[in-house]
Amino acid sequence: MPTNQDTDSTKLITGYCEPWSLRAGEEIEWFGSSHIPTSGTLGIVRLDCGDPTRTGPGFAEAQVEAIETQTVDLSSQRLLPGSYAEAIVSTPETKLLELSLWFQPTFLKRDGVLFSVSSGESFVEVGNSGTELVARFCEVEAVVRDRPLERHRWYFLSLKVDVQAGVAEIEISSPKSASPARDLLQSGQDKCVVPISITFAGDLTLRLAAGVADGRWDGRIAAPKLVADGNHYEWEFEGDMEDAAITSVSGGAKLNLFQLPTRGVTGPTWSGEHQRWRDDPKQWNAIHFHHDDLYDAGWETTGKFRLPADLSSGIYCLRFESELGTDRVPFFVRPGHGLPTSDVALLMPTCTYMAYANHRMLIEGADFVGARANLRPEHQYLVDHPEVGLSHYERHPDGSGVMFSSRRRPVLQVRPGADGWNFTPDTDIHAFLLQSDADHDVISDDDVHFEGYEALAPYRVIVTGSHPEYWSTKMLDALDEWQRNGGRLMYLGGNGFYWRVSFSDSWPGAIELRRAEDGVRNWQTGDGENYHAWGGEYGGLWRRNGRAPNQLVGIGFAAQGFEKATFYQVNEEARDSRASWILAGIEDDVIGTSGLGGGAAGQEVDRYDERLGSPSHAVVIASATEFGTDMLRTKEEFEGTVAFPVPDPYVRSDIVFFEAPNGGAVFSVGSISWFGALARNNYDNDVAQMTQNVLERFLDPEPFEL
Repeated sequence: MPTNQDTDSTKLITGYCEPWSLRAGEEIEWFGSSHIPTSGTLGIVRLDCGDPTRTGPGFAEAQVEAIETQTVDLSSQRLLPGSYAEAIVSTPETKLLELSLWFQPTFLKRDGVLFSVSSGESFVEVGNSGTELVARFCEVEAVVRDRPLERHRWYFLSLKVDVQAGVAEIEISSPKSASPARDLLQSGQDKCVVPISITFAGDLTLRLAAGVADGRWDGRIAAPKLVADGNHYEWEFEGDMEDAAITSVSGGAKLNLFQLPTRGVTGPTWSGEHQRWRDDPKQWNAIHFHHDDLYDAGWETTGKFRLPADLSSGIYCLRFESELGTDRVPFFVRPGHGLPTSDVALLMPTCTYMAYANHRMLIEGADFVGARANLRPEHQYLVDHPEVGLSHYERHPDGSGVMFSSRRRPVLQVRPGADGWNFTPDTDIHAFLLQSDADHDVISDDDVHFEGYEALAPYRVIVTGSHPEYWSTKMLDALDEWQRNGGRLMYLGGNGFYWRVSFSDSWPGAIELRRAEDGVRNWQTGDGENYHAWGGEYGGLWRRNGRAPNQLVGIGFAAQGFEKATFYQVNEEARDSRASWILAGIEDDVIGTSGLGGGAAGQEVDRYDERLGSPSHAVVIASATEFGTDMLRTKEEFEGTVAFPVPDPYVRSDIVFFEAPNGGAVFSVGSISWFGALARNNYDNDVAQMTQNVLERFLDPEPFEL
């Protein structure tokens, strides 16, 4: 699990870049911020290894001399989280304003504005003050309902503002629910009449889940309708679930969505009869807003570079240095258009990086890892600045899971050495490939999703990162096609190919995740919400979607535990098998006896299992079983609340090899901790030897045949 190092430094500078992956010759932008104004230099460095710990080969970076550094003055750029919707309704003057909508509050421990309508200095706001529903008409405030609001209950609200009569009427009702006892307290209708003095002299600005200035709100809104002097504007949220703007069915007013609120969620008429929103979209006509949603920081550009057309593919960082400290923002460079590629590519799991973006597991703890007292500056920054947004591993304050995560904001753990999980370990694999003289390229998940098979086609060998956990359908389809065309895959990690995610052209730089039905998860989707808003696919585990990772890489997620890592025992039959070349130069039958956590097998491990689709012709090279008591089988392996045997036969890490179509092959190690054993003794060790054996043979064009 993520490591931390004691530090007493305070991080003041941060930033992000766009895009994360690009080709040589293309342009990259840096968006920086400093909590104390400072001046410094911004340059680009090549990152050979981002791991400063003793288990890695050592931190290594080099200035890219072909790119001139820039002097940059930095000041603080604010983050303004909170999703909301806004429409501008053109009208010269409004004498009679009517508005109706459904709403469901989900978090009543903080005040928020359900909706606001404003024109010039005049405004109407309706929201919650604790459990009270209150309305504000400029300086006039009134409690709308004597009874307290209830979380997760739908209400219908209608507002009528008669400017000439100087009166506002609000009616609110709650329909019958599945709980007769709760309905006793909440059902029925309430009405509030308020004398007002207000003028709407120009265009109207309607905001949902936001006040005139601030006041973000937590909850769901459905079927908003606004009538201004007989002109009707009604918005239907059950239409295109990906759009960032919704045009009213009459009147042509566009309702723009900000900071990526959640769609594809059940509305007030959902009956449970259908589970897939496409079967009856009107039952999913709601949008869920959160006061802490953050899709795009929206900062001003503070640096811009055009990369040299001949810049080598690799991992790079935008490095800003001043007297207040240094901040590095990584990005990935592919060969320029039309330039030669290597035979090998390291596939950086950027979907995994986005899923874990700004995770709080070291801060708040999780089911499988405890909170830490001493945090690195990057993690402490998350404590001090929660406004940078959450990861797929947290819940919003209202208890709903974080279904969307974005890279268009500072992502603190995607920094060299910031986290012992994901990015930094992947730079150890990058360093191994560099020392092996494989002359490899670097590509990313984003490239594979948007370009499909064409992103993989130039390469004979693809090497994964340590934790390629999150995959879209297009990514898996591309890898499947590449394998069928003779590709050779080196899966050097664990817990890979596990969760389905989706992308949307309407929200670039973000992914959607629905933790449906099963799996090791920090939250689960709500009733009727297992299908993605983006694309409509059923979410959750690939294993539950007919594509268990065993079918692709021979092994699948089996267990997790973070107290210690352990060794592998070579399978005696492997030495006499057609895969014996993998063990060349390895005499001992016990391998991977040291590394991060004490061995090459640990953290999260994968198992060979023909029941789940592992190819029957695969050769199991070695297995690890001597784990600590904290290494437990994954949740999806349980069919009931039962005691399991000790040692558990399902808790195992297997190294496998098998042939694939058209002379291709797959080598899988089944352990996240593999990376931590590679550099031991300056790469003179059995784990590095085995990995090198496979790399060299996979680079050999001679086809693999059964």
